[in-house]
Amino acid sequence: MDTWDIGNLAYLGLLGVVLILWLVMHNRLSLGRTLQQAAGWALIFIGVIAAVGLWDDIRREVLPGRAAVATEGRIEVPRAPDGHFYLTLLVNDAPVKFMIDTGATGVVLSRKDAERAGIAAADLAFTTRASTANGKVRTAPVRIDRISLGPVEDRKVRGWVNDGEMDQSLLGMTYLDRWGRIEIARGTLVLER
Repeated sequence: MDTWDIGNLAYLGLLGVVLILWLVMHNRLSLGRTLQQAAGWALIFIGVIAAVGLWDDIRREVLPGRAAVATEGRIEVPRAPDGHFYLTLLVNDAPVKFMIDTGATGVVLSRKDAERAGIAAADLAFTTRASTANGKVRTAPVRIDRISLGPVEDRKVRGWVNDGEMDQSLLGMTYLDRWGRIEIARGTLVLER
């Protein structure tokens, strides 16, 4: 806290004391009711201050995965409450929510997300295997025509469709390598080209 903040805090404190003294003097005949009203206003004031102070946390809870395009070629992703980073990208013009996973080799689509993106999972050959936290799963290699994140579009991205149960598609290194810089700082993932 610098000198300016201390001065502002002292001014607000003095203003609050004067206001309380005026209320007590003005309403000394009905002091009980005045104290109840003052307590109510104090709780409202504390609630507003708490909401303003916690706004970043509230925003991340209510809008997880929302990416802000700070400048062209720069994407900032807030950390979700579960500790992961999520992004919604357009895969062949279909919105797909991804969990960013630097431990994944490539872009891994769930069967459901692949179907939404126009990739017919029934026509794929699940000839490769991948090791996951849940064990080995069968995968089918695919070439994704187009992936868009805000103004940034990539074409012909290598990926896989997972044959196993998968709650979330994964955004792995074959996509992340296309960015020039990846940084995690103060709960925000920054991607820059």
